[in-house]
Amino acid sequence: MTASRPLVATALDLPAGSPGGSVELFLDLYTGPQPLVAARPFMLAPLGRHPRRPAGLELLPVVGKCLDGPPFHRYVTALQRALTEAIDPGQIGVVHLHHLTFGATPALIKTLPDHPRIALVHGTDLLFAQSHRDQHQVLSQTVQLADAIVVPTPSMADRLLQIAPATDRKKIHHIPWGIPDRLLTRPPRRHHDQPAGHLRLLYAGRLTPEKGAENLLRALAAVPGAELSIAAPQDQLHTLRPVVRQSGVKIRYLGWLRRPQLWKTFAYHDLLVMPSTTLEAMGLVALEAQACGLPVLYQPVPGLAETLAASGTATDFTRPAALARDIDRLRTTPGLLAALRQAGRANAARYPLSATAKALTELGHRIS
Repeated sequence: MTASRPLVATALDLPAGSPGGSVELFLDLYTGPQPLVAARPFMLAPLGRHPRRPAGLELLPVVGKCLDGPPFHRYVTALQRALTEAIDPGQIGVVHLHHLTFGATPALIKTLPDHPRIALVHGTDLLFAQSHRDQHQVLSQTVQLADAIVVPTPSMADRLLQIAPATDRKKIHHIPWGIPDRLLTRPPRRHHDQPAGHLRLLYAGRLTPEKGAENLLRALAAVPGAELSIAAPQDQLHTLRPVVRQSGVKIRYLGWLRRPQLWKTFAYHDLLVMPSTTLEAMGLVALEAQACGLPVLYQPVPGLAETLAASGTATDFTRPAALARDIDRLRTTPGLLAALRQAGRANAARYPLSATAKALTELGHRIS
């Protein structure tokens, strides 16, 4: 380690192996044999058997993750102690605060109180700050103490300012998230297209309420000639089973796929469906699908509406008739899916992860 290239200190308040776009972005940026951003990245040590972890990722043996009350403050203190033991402040140049809420952010601030800080907004920050008093307090303190606040889409800035209107707007910087450059240059080969009149739909991601899977299933009950595959964590699928039975929709469960597997799976489907109900910070899985030539059918919530715009097809998953109409149009209009594949690839090419890393690094230099 030389003084000319100080490290970034960063932590994600999730157990290693957790699903989600924020986890994939975190690992893409800071881990691997040649990380895009030189860093000391930390996640929580999972209970039980530890999954294989990427090169460079360090685990914090801290338990008791929670959101509210005295237990939350004890949890932050435990995280701070673990980070203080692990980090030499002299090696660190900039702190990246992933999430404006949760425990890792206040713990990092307390561990490295004199270092410049970049706070990166994710969608779950804003959702939890709205529903949990202590998390709203953490968010308010974070935006006050951060030297810069990075949003992946302008709508995330708008939502942040609704929640914390005293935020200094001059701190806010728009840096889009990105997808791995190798996926843009060497996507998996697409499998043959399905015969006309039959569409293979894919849902890929967590099945938490804001992701809208229940709306999707209820709407698909009125759509003939559509197959639905689901790639999601098994425990979350279990909680969705009653809705699956009630809807009568036949699904094919693919498991929770590692990303190279997911990218190959894109090639065997006709549409990625994204029925998110509230917001998406960026919608990285949609961009990965587009890079692989898979068109996206999406609910135009903040974040997704900006990332995809006309490169995907917006619909209303809360109205079965609207979904049936749009799927029928995609199924029967000659050349429409092919045009969306082309538009999607062009859109995904606008978001290489290397550009995200470069912009974050340059911002770090400016605030140091």
